[in-house]
Amino acid sequence: MATPTYIIGIDLGTTNSVVAYTEADIVPGQPSDINIFEIPQLIDAGVVEDRDMLPSFLLVPGEHDVSEAAMALPWDEDNELIVGEFARNRGAELPHRLIASAKSWLCHPLVDRSQPILPWGSTIETESKKSPVEASAAILEHIRDAWNYTMAEDDDDLRIEAQEILLTVPASFDAVARELTVKAAEMAGLQHVTLLEEPQAAFYAWIESMGDQWREDVAKGDLVLVCDVGGGTTDFSLIEITEEDGQLVLERIAVGDHLLVGGDNMDLALAYSLAQQMAEKGTRLDNWQMRGLWHSCRQAKERLL
Repeated sequence: MATPTYIIGIDLGTTNSVVAYTEADIVPGQPSDINIFEIPQLIDAGVVEDRDMLPSFLLVPGEHDVSEAAMALPWDEDNELIVGEFARNRGAELPHRLIASAKSWLCHPLVDRSQPILPWGSTIETESKKSPVEASAAILEHIRDAWNYTMAEDDDDLRIEAQEILLTVPASFDAVARELTVKAAEMAGLQHVTLLEEPQAAFYAWIESMGDQWREDVAKGDLVLVCDVGGGTTDFSLIEITEEDGQLVLERIAVGDHLLVGGDNMDLALAYSLAQQMAEKGTRLDNWQMRGLWHSCRQAKERLL
């Protein structure tokens, strides 16, 4: 690998994905400028705009669901898979064709994560379904193409494949889920990837925001509990402050069990609460209607919050 120009951090989230970057040529002791990469994506039919987050949703439209022209991207006029904001919003109306929470499926031990099982429970044609690995790779592919189109149009040395990439994973991901995450990155053409546990990334961000002050706030022997409440999962890491050659050292000594508690579960709780109220009044929802209600609850929650 040639010397990279950028260090890129990719938070491949259950609900939203975010990309940040900084210059790779860092001067020790000098602060680094960390930038959020504005990700171009479809936000409506035929409308592409930059957003600081890429919703981690994939829409596999049927023949008459979205016109071909409405799916075109600046780098792919023949695009057939919608990723991001438009996928999330249009998918609320087509829940049987929407893939959501691929990251949670990526660590699900009771399914074959390499088989085309998503959208889960959908009766759409098998060839349109994707495995959790393929779905995760598709999100990373969109990030790759968006970066290369925006940042490296005239310089191959700036392509994302030539940069150093840190890809976050929950601390509670087991070895199989981590391996599948790397496989998804490789499928997206990202070969130079280092996995970084999300609570540690959050702790590093806190240290960076504090400057040298963090050394005054912690001392040798302290234990720091990092609680990372995300879109689909909640992650805990315990970090011990030790000392080596007179310098404070951080060591992650424990992680919590994998907890499927996050924004997705809040949406489901709202949906089932409403469904129960409707059932008490004589209206029972089928699976398709329940999926639509779930996404409507998410939209309402995000607007309220």
